[in-house]
Amino acid sequence: MKTLDKISSFVGSTFAVWVLSAAILAFIFPEGFTWIAPYIVPLLGIIMFGMGLTLTKSDFKAVFQRPLDVAVGVGAQFLLMPLLAFLLVTILPVSPEVAVGVILVGCCPGGTASNVMTYLSKGDTALSVAITSVSTLLAPILTPALMLLFASQWLPVSASDMFLSIVNVVLLPIILGLIVRGILGTKVEAGIKSVPLISVIAIVAIVAAVIGANQQQIVETGLIIFAIVILHNMLGYVMGYGLGKMFGMDASKKRAVSIEVGMQNSGLGASLAAVHFSPLAAVPSAIFSVWHNISGPLIATIYRKQKNKENSSSSIHKAS
Repeated sequence: MKTLDKISSFVGSTFAVWVLSAAILAFIFPEGFTWIAPYIVPLLGIIMFGMGLTLTKSDFKAVFQRPLDVAVGVGAQFLLMPLLAFLLVTILPVSPEVAVGVILVGCCPGGTASNVMTYLSKGDTALSVAITSVSTLLAPILTPALMLLFASQWLPVSASDMFLSIVNVVLLPIILGLIVRGILGTKVEAGIKSVPLISVIAIVAIVAAVIGANQQQIVETGLIIFAIVILHNMLGYVMGYGLGKMFGMDASKKRAVSIEVGMQNSGLGASLAAVHFSPLAAVPSAIFSVWHNISGPLIATIYRKQKNKENSSSSIHKAS
């Protein structure tokens, strides 16, 4: 069991390396990964079940202890990011499938990777987990509604079908995870340590499947999608931080909100795109997943250095 813990910890801490490696391999040898495509939805269900297993009462307490902070993060996630995605695909020349795929990522809740990045940035991790949890639980209603509002001019959107998909692939697995944890209690702790390993394998497989299935389309439209992904993500970080500042949050909270707003559950985006639109519509989600694992560690490093400077300045002031 200790060996499994070490492997899980190592894989979790080197997540970006595995995602990037899988993306490159799938692009070079697409035929080796296309077989995974039919399993995208079950793989996401496994990730969400793992999220349910890791949630505790203290995570939900944080929601009630600081409702304004959580509301700011969740509101920004579901207001700023869909609107930003809509503006980018309206301004830049993209196909309807790519436009819908980008908007879909913008309409998705935060992912668990944002919690890890917030922790690494020395941000308010409890706030990050609370925002992720609330935005994920609201996703069955808000994601389809926002897609209907922002994406229906490009492709037909069935909000009711999307609602059922998110309930089945997100809400039910999370609830099942919570139930299993509630029944087994401390007995489940050993299994929880393997969740990072399973989640990384599942995300890596989803990214590889989408890129492998769309290798030719990525060759043709990859640069413009990358440009949109980078702009969307970076503007999300900046706007999230600015919003935290506007609401008078301390530095650790601003870092948490920034990362939460900038990073979405791209696995959910890929799953919904593949089921409800087209394989090409899933490409932005796959590229988002790859880019998030480059920008996430970068922004976490910048924020961590910022925190260290704050501590140094505070120590100097105290000494004087």
